[in-house]
Amino acid sequence: MKELAKNYDPSTVEERLYQQWMEKKYFHTIIDKTKKPYCIVMPPPNITGQLHMGHALDNTIQDILIRWKRMAGYNTLWLPGIDHASISTELKVVQKMAQEGLTKADVGREGFLERAWAWKEEYGNIILNQIKKLGASCDWERVRFTMDEGLSDAVLEVFVRLYKKGLIYRGEKIVNWCPECQTTISDAEVNHVDTAGHFYHINYPIVGSDENLLLATTRPETMLGDTAVAVHPDDERYQHLIGKKCILPLVGKEIPIVADSYVDREFGTGVVKITPAHDPNDFEVGVRHNLERINVLNDDGTMNENAGKYQGMDRYEAREKIVAELKEQGYLVKIEDITHAVGTHERCNKVVEPMIKLQWFVKMEELAQPAIDIYKNKSLRFIPDRFGKVYLHWLYNIKDWCISRQLWWGHRIPAYYCADCGHITVSKTTPEKCEKCGCTSLTQDEDALDTWFSSALWPFSTLGWPKRTEDLDYFYPTDVLVTGYDIIFFWVIRMVFSGIEQTGKVPFHTVLIHGLVRDSQGRKMSKSLGNGIDPLEVIEKYGADALRMTLLTGNAPGNDMRFYWERVENSRNFANKIWNASRFIMMNM
Repeated sequence: MKELAKNYDPSTVEERLYQQWMEKKYFHTIIDKTKKPYCIVMPPPNITGQLHMGHALDNTIQDILIRWKRMAGYNTLWLPGIDHASISTELKVVQKMAQEGLTKADVGREGFLERAWAWKEEYGNIILNQIKKLGASCDWERVRFTMDEGLSDAVLEVFVRLYKKGLIYRGEKIVNWCPECQTTISDAEVNHVDTAGHFYHINYPIVGSDENLLLATTRPETMLGDTAVAVHPDDERYQHLIGKKCILPLVGKEIPIVADSYVDREFGTGVVKITPAHDPNDFEVGVRHNLERINVLNDDGTMNENAGKYQGMDRYEAREKIVAELKEQGYLVKIEDITHAVGTHERCNKVVEPMIKLQWFVKMEELAQPAIDIYKNKSLRFIPDRFGKVYLHWLYNIKDWCISRQLWWGHRIPAYYCADCGHITVSKTTPEKCEKCGCTSLTQDEDALDTWFSSALWPFSTLGWPKRTEDLDYFYPTDVLVTGYDIIFFWVIRMVFSGIEQTGKVPFHTVLIHGLVRDSQGRKMSKSLGNGIDPLEVIEKYGADALRMTLLTGNAPGNDMRFYWERVENSRNFANKIWNASRFIMMNM
């Protein structure tokens, strides 16, 4: 027998062993109905992504659960996959085209999609191969992609079902709009960054009076779209003004003074300008008082025709001009320096504009209630339990979900518009004619669906739904979802209500929540700080087992942890002790 070396060198062991496991198909699952199933679906990383410490932690926890249940005699399936990441991937492809001097308009939709699929083929599996370096015991023969033929069929099936049920509709609402990427984005993609700014205190003159209403705004350029001023109905200071009108400065038109309980009478002067096309709360006030909606911005962040003489100016240039004119004409009372949270797009870091847009939405109230009920009857639990309160809070305050994106990469919305009567036909396949008037001139909606729409179906679409497959019958519902606390709202909840609505079953019985992996100073790892640590470098230097042990020891569910190199070295030393114990036994066999 060959004697083991005195020191453990993971580079000579881990890769060789993993290849043996793969060749012998130790991770591949064959359905055996004499055994109890145990299934985990991997949260699908983006095809644009690189392995980071969050992935390493998340997948290590899953691997431990799967290996434990496998050894305990369960028939285990750990199903891996990747997400098409519509905005991220489209941005990458656009940037690559820009290096060739090309734009989306130059190559057209079909040409662009060819390039996007080529990107997926080149980069799509990089992160999965990196996860293999961790020693992940996934069933690699069952890898799924959110735009696979089967998963795409599931997405279309759900859209058509929800539309026919009246739960998907097209309408005007306030959305997060990115002027740089020129698409709506989800709340999950908005970072709120503390930014130095100003409160501009402005007088709005009362019609037929010497009085003024003093109010403050951080976005004076949107005042061009004001259609009312609001006060609290019980605010004694302004009772005599409710129902009267004031003059919109610079524009000169008269707008109503309305009473609405949305106004916080204790904040500022207790007076709020109402711009229904540029603020979600103002939009709701506008609905209650039947106010006009005036959008003053173009999609690229410049002022539009409703902005009068400011048309064509960038929003910030217009802000400077408007403030200067307010001062000149005596409306500006003061400018107050403040620090406030400004929403920026996590992809391009540009400031996001709340804007009214005609988009596709999912009605959430009916879908949310069953998701609330299954938590209350303990069909679903969170570890730690405190995150169940976060789950419920979001569901109790749920709003309709904007699912359309102004992108080409992704699942295209299966809605077709009639050229003659304007009727919308929703169908999984391209209809031959309008279902209302019979016209054969139909145009498909240009938008793609929000990435979360497809990933919400992940626990059952990956197992073959809507077809009645063996995998679906045997492994669904799955058992445990392992994920970070930062996407409870945006992914976990959507999987729960989608699973209940489409299959009648909760997609998993337990959600195991972990925290973030921070640097040794407790800071979030980021490119801007330059404090990110590449898991692959740790593996190369110390081995996968040392990294895995470091991430798991001293890590409490739901809590953030700090990454210390000293602990990696301790984990490496522990692995070496096991190696030497084995060496001692083998020398004496």
